Amino acid sequence: MIKVEGLTKYYGPVRGIEDVSFTVKEGETVGLLGPNAAGKTTTMRILTCLFPPTRGKAEVAGLSVVEKPLQVKKLIGYLPETTPLYLDMTVSSYLGFVAEIKGIRYKNKKEKIKQVMQTCGIENVRERIIGKLSKGYRQRVGLAQALLNNPPVLILDEPTIGLDPKQTFEFRQLIRGMRGKRTIILSTHILPEVSMTCQRVIIINKGKIVAQDTPYNLASQLQKSNRIYLQIEGHVDEVTKGISGIQGIMGIKPGKRIAQNTFEYIVETEKNINLTKEIASFVVNSGWGLLEMRPLSMGLEDVFVNLVTEEKVAEEKEK
Repeated sequence: MIKVEGLTKYYGPVRGIEDVSFTVKEGETVGLLGPNAAGKTTTMRILTCLFPPTRGKAEVAGLSVVEKPLQVKKLIGYLPETTPLYLDMTVSSYLGFVAEIKGIRYKNKKEKIKQVMQTCGIENVRERIIGKLSKGYRQRVGLAQALLNNPPVLILDEPTIGLDPKQTFEFRQLIRGMRGKRTIILSTHILPEVSMTCQRVIIINKGKIVAQDTPYNLASQLQKSNRIYLQIEGHVDEVTKGISGIQGIMGIKPGKRIAQNTFEYIVETEKNINLTKEIASFVVNSGWGLLEMRPLSMGLEDVFVNLVTEEKVAEEKEK
């Protein structure tokens, strides 16, 4: 549905993005993840035809964003980081105005507005002034305007920024409810956003893509060792020394104290061997109490930090 090849954008001498390439399949939900000023918004604005790239190409449903911008815009619902709202209008009048702009026929307008209100959960505020609404409801109204023309592609730029935890949860549920029904690109610097809503992640840093895959596959590729979480009742120095002596153990790190003489531990082992039985037997035979034991997988945060740090180190070596 979306195809990007060698996309590059310069603002005068300043690089926004360079040689960005990726594809998004029909019905797929993809997270564009990166720190602030990484190039996420620049990429979104090119895809939504707000400005052209310096070079490279981008297509939506086979249509070039440079050569066919009007046709592309009809296929896309866009929620920018700053929600495009008229604060002195009511919700219903605003959506009616947007419907006219998007060329929705008069006979279909009321039904379309009713549908997006139901989808976004804003029927109860339809006659409220937008400026009097909470930030969460304003975001819902912004999403409703993006959905009015029933676009097959939805592009969301930092959609939950500024929302409180309850509003954030509710908005993420809205996005999850649309998975598979539309092709969605969600731009964010918030790691849980991607983990909870996206099927695949594209990590961008300093204008370049550094990795793209499912969070699980990225973690599997980058994880160089196995990690095991333990809660053990025993003297911390004896436990640390004893477990570190097991063959195949690469390291053990004591954590917080759970109770008197009981601590958390993170044990790192060689990647291709399973030492859980050996560790459990050693703990029991040593007379300590094994209260909890479970494997720890690398999370998206670990993946992100690992990739961004590796890129920084590589850049410093080149200098």
